[in-house]
Amino acid sequence: MKYTLMHKNICVADIDIDEDTAVILSVDNITAKEHLPLGVVHPLRHQETVDKAALNKWWTGRSIPASRMGINDALETLGIHNSQMLLTKCLGLSLSDHYWVRPVGNDMTWESVNFFDNNFSDDIGDVLFGTTVKSISFDYSSPDNTSDGNLQKRWKIIDAKRCLLKSGSKPYRQQPFNEVIASAILDKLGIDHIPYTLMWIDDKPYSVCENFVTKHTELISAARLLQIRPKENNENEYLHVVNICKELGIDIVPMLDRMIVFDYIIANEDRHFGNFGLLRDPDTLEWLGAAPLFDNGTSLWYDRQTFQFLTDEIKCKPFKKTHGEQLKLVTSFDWLDLSKLEGIEDVLHSFLEDERTPMFVGRRRVEALSHELRKRIDRLAQIIQSQTPVNEMDMNDNDLDEDEAESYGMGMT
Repeated sequence: MKYTLMHKNICVADIDIDEDTAVILSVDNITAKEHLPLGVVHPLRHQETVDKAALNKWWTGRSIPASRMGINDALETLGIHNSQMLLTKCLGLSLSDHYWVRPVGNDMTWESVNFFDNNFSDDIGDVLFGTTVKSISFDYSSPDNTSDGNLQKRWKIIDAKRCLLKSGSKPYRQQPFNEVIASAILDKLGIDHIPYTLMWIDDKPYSVCENFVTKHTELISAARLLQIRPKENNENEYLHVVNICKELGIDIVPMLDRMIVFDYIIANEDRHFGNFGLLRDPDTLEWLGAAPLFDNGTSLWYDRQTFQFLTDEIKCKPFKKTHGEQLKLVTSFDWLDLSKLEGIEDVLHSFLEDERTPMFVGRRRVEALSHELRKRIDRLAQIIQSQTPVNEMDMNDNDLDEDEAESYGMGMT
C-alpha cells in the first residue's frame, strides 16, 4: 500500500509498504529531506537518495520487539503473525516522536490523528497485558503498537495525561520498585529526570510515569544520533556521542557525567544507547538539549538472589564494561553532594508498608538491598576522593592498566 511518510503535517517522502511484512518496498518523491529520520541518508554518499535498508531498520524498529514478555500470546490473541503488522494499523503513530504514515489520497491531518491530543484505544494494551480474549473487532488505534522494550508495558490516559505503565520480570518483579527508588535518588541529587510512582494492578506492581515528550518536542535517542555519521578513528563510543552532540550545538557532557555517576549508584545494567539522548523541536528541527533521565529499572540486582549481590559481576553499558571504568569518563564531580543521600534506604523500607510487597520483595531482600546501596554510595565517595581529573586522551583510552583499574574501582561492582 502506498503512503506518505509524514513529520507532523510535513510531507517527507512517498513510500510503498508491504502490509504483511511491514517492509518498505520503495521510496520516492522526497519533498523534505531535512525531516527524514536521522541516519537514513547513507553517511558515505552525497547524493539525494535514501538508504532504503536504513529506513526499513528505522521503520521496523518502531514495532514491538519479538523479545517483549508475552508477545507471542498477544499476537495469537490478535490473530496476526508478527508485531510489525501492527505498525500501519496505527499509522505508525508514536508518543515518542511525530512521524507517521498517511495513506496516499487521504487528507487527514496530524491534528486529527496524533495521540498527544486525541484519545486512543485500550484494546492493544489490554491484549499486551493479557487481560482480554480473541475478538474480531479490536481497535488498533494505540501508541502501544509502537512501544519498544522487553518488559510488559502499555500507555494509559490517566487524569488527561499520557502515562506509561511498565511491569517487572520474574521472579521478583523488582523493576517498578527500582524506578521509584531511582526517582528518589535523582530528586535528592538534583538531576533532571522523569518521576516514577508505583501502581498495583491485580496485586502486581507496575511503575507509572507521565510522558515527557510533548507535541512540541520529540526524543532522539543516542542510538539514532550515532547514525548521523560513522565513528572516526580517534573516537570511542563516548567521544562519538559527545562530538556528534557538539556538532549539533549541544554540550551533553554534564548530563553524561550525572548519568554515569547515577548508574554507578544504582548498579544500572541497561543504560543502552536507546534510553538516553536529546530533545528536538519537530517543527523547526532545533536541538533543545539533553533528555531527562528515564528507564532506570534494570538495576539494584533486580533478578538476583540476595546471596548473588556480591558474587555476580554487574554488567555495564553503554561506554565501558564496568561501572568503575565508566566513572573514569566523568569530567567533574563538583555538582555532586552525596550527603544528600543520607536516609535514602528509608525509601526501600517504605515499600514494606504495603502488605502486597513481600509477595515479590520481602523484608530480608529489602534489608540486603538497603545495605548494598549504602555500600555503593560510600564506595563512590572513596573513589571520587582518589580520582584525578580526566582529559581527552583518557576518554579515548579503551584499555586501563591494573593500577588504573584499581584506582577507578574496576572489579568493585
